Amino acid sequence: MTMVKKKVKAYVKKKRIPESKKIDELRSKYDTIDVTKIIKFNDLPLSNRTLKGLAECNYIEMTDIQRQSIGLALQGNDILGAAKTGSGKTLAFLIPVLEILYCKQWTRLDGLGALIITPTRELAYQIYETLRKVGHFHDISAGLIIGGKDLKFEKKRMDQCNIIICTPGRLLQHMDENPLFNCVNMKILVLDEADRCLDMGFEKTMNSIIENLPLERQTLLFSATQTKSVKDLARLSLKDPLYVSVHEHSTHTTPENLQQSYIVCSLEDKLAILWSFLRNHTKQKIIVFFSSCKQVKYVFESFCRLRPGVSLLALYGTLHQLRRMNIYESFCRKQHAVLFATDIAARGLDFPTVNWVIQMDCPEDVNSYIHRAGRTARFKNGGESLLVLLPSEEAMVERLKQRKIPINMIKINPNKLQSPHRKLEALLARDVTLKETAQRAFISYVKSVFLMKDKEIFNVHALNTDAYANSLGLAIPPRIRFLQRIQKKMSNNSNIKTEKEIDKLSTNSTDDSEQEDNDSDKNEILSNKNEEEIIKEENVAALELDDSDEDILTVKRKNIDIDDILITENEDSKTSNKKKSITKAALAKKILRKKIVPNKKTVFDDEGQELIDSTKMKMSELARQYENEVDSGINIEMAKQVLREEDQFDKVRFREKIKERHREEKRKLKMAKKEETNDKEEEEEEEKEEGDADNYSSESETSEGPDLSWLPDPDKIYGKQQDENKEMSFANEEDEESEEESIIHRPFKRKLVTQQEHKGIKRKRKVSDNIDLQADEELALQLIKN
Repeated sequence: MTMVKKKVKAYVKKKRIPESKKIDELRSKYDTIDVTKIIKFNDLPLSNRTLKGLAECNYIEMTDIQRQSIGLALQGNDILGAAKTGSGKTLAFLIPVLEILYCKQWTRLDGLGALIITPTRELAYQIYETLRKVGHFHDISAGLIIGGKDLKFEKKRMDQCNIIICTPGRLLQHMDENPLFNCVNMKILVLDEADRCLDMGFEKTMNSIIENLPLERQTLLFSATQTKSVKDLARLSLKDPLYVSVHEHSTHTTPENLQQSYIVCSLEDKLAILWSFLRNHTKQKIIVFFSSCKQVKYVFESFCRLRPGVSLLALYGTLHQLRRMNIYESFCRKQHAVLFATDIAARGLDFPTVNWVIQMDCPEDVNSYIHRAGRTARFKNGGESLLVLLPSEEAMVERLKQRKIPINMIKINPNKLQSPHRKLEALLARDVTLKETAQRAFISYVKSVFLMKDKEIFNVHALNTDAYANSLGLAIPPRIRFLQRIQKKMSNNSNIKTEKEIDKLSTNSTDDSEQEDNDSDKNEILSNKNEEEIIKEENVAALELDDSDEDILTVKRKNIDIDDILITENEDSKTSNKKKSITKAALAKKILRKKIVPNKKTVFDDEGQELIDSTKMKMSELARQYENEVDSGINIEMAKQVLREEDQFDKVRFREKIKERHREEKRKLKMAKKEETNDKEEEEEEEKEEGDADNYSSESETSEGPDLSWLPDPDKIYGKQQDENKEMSFANEEDEESEEESIIHRPFKRKLVTQQEHKGIKRKRKVSDNIDLQADEELALQLIKN
């Protein structure tokens, strides 16, 4: 057998293509992107690192907004992206950010390359997590900068982050305070939920942030309700932006799989509807929206004690940030749970498998309704939405239908409602803190309704506040002070109006018909102005709150802007009439002009004359004249004379103090001597009483007692011992008396003893002496017997 040797080929290394060539190939394909042929992410000219990260997260097929916006963003265009909720807008701007920085071979030494700004902390955290998963294979560093986290930790690492995901307030803080923050080389700016970021609540912070950013940059704006206002776009200095609206021509603005319905009920029945709904849907995932943080807090705490049979969570703004993150993550993990939340959970958050979204309070506008309802039915999933309206808020349904939102009315059977009214009353009667939270929730709801801009829908005077307070479990409704102030001002303004109208009618009766027409026009103009003034006063009064409710109003929404309510022709006159902000320095100057002496205390005697305190007032006339002088500078010679004269008064005062101290010491010595004399007198009286008692007993024994002559004389038997005992006892008594005398002669070191305690000590000593004598006698008798 002949063995055939096979030739072994040597291992040949494949030539690695340099990164620069790969980047050039990718860039050359950007211009040939065809939107109609793209279905998957592999069809796009993306880097292998990005494709690996997408494959690991099971992102294979592209959504409509991703298909139309990613290619345009890679070409370097500014984009205004608008799409329905749950359509994948996050990847639509994260993929271009990663690819642009990869093509520019961005490293940590280059600093900040992309800035992503979001309105809420939870949304920023969600974007950071998706970026961490998708960009796992890139050599790009990212940082999450939000309020509530360690500021020092963020400050040290700001210069090492290539992509920063942040909220506006914390970003501006780093711009102002952190020297390591540098955005000169920044290439991309992304605003997620752009209409909310450019809202009136973030207007000042966003303007100051945009001023610090470089002008040569690419800007991407994404939202479900995209802004089209020229002012907002002009602030961002966009260059030929492309408006990408995927669902603009669709039949509905909300997702097709979302079933939407509404009910009309009275204000006092809201909690009963919510309670009965939760009791009947224990195996589902539900989000319940309220208008204020205090409502969420009260409903969560009270329902936790009532135990509806499903796990409850609460997410609102006043919680600590770490706790908010834990609540967000735990709700995402759970299959059956109820989340009570404010509008911080309404935008952008992707909660998996939410079955129901219940809006217990009417949203402020149609956009907020769209974002709230969009927490369910995300990305081809189904879901249901329920809107609870009052009879005065039914006009909201027409606004929704005008924006292509299909919503149907549902009627509830009142017999099936389970009211927790009695249980809440019992809970509030037991717990005072829960009662206080209920009162705050009541007031915060009324204030939230009052501050809404659309007065056709939101009417405070249409609310049955007494019945609503009873439904919360409150026996007595709390005082709504800001409404009481407004009613007083309204009544005063109405009285002024009537007086003006009467005067004008009396003057116009003698004029011609043409003059009457002109005067009527003037009256209409004046009445309109008065109405505008009343509206402004109402809004100002709402902001002048008590100390107990300081944290209720945090005006951060567009339709709560007070200045937008007023519509006047002359804006310049308005700006001149605006009140300037008074600083502490200005207040101090006012006090100095009025010559008010702060913290001054005057004391009067019985006759009503002022008592002068020499320690706080100048006593000499020269010193008073020197104080009243207005001349600037210090006159040293005059000051020396003043000190000399005041020194004389100080010496006199010092002598009086020393004399008073000596008097006090003498008084204490006298008191101590009196106590000593009283003690001695009491001792003598007690000895006399004892001697009289002994004499009386001896006489009685001789006269009335039995005959004891047959007994032996005890003095003959143990007389010496008795004498020794007596001598010892007398010696002890003398020592004690000498010690007492020595103690008495040292009054400042003596331990003070009351008269009763002194008598008790003497009695104890005498009783102990008698007991010793009896014991000795018994021993003697036993010896005699023996």
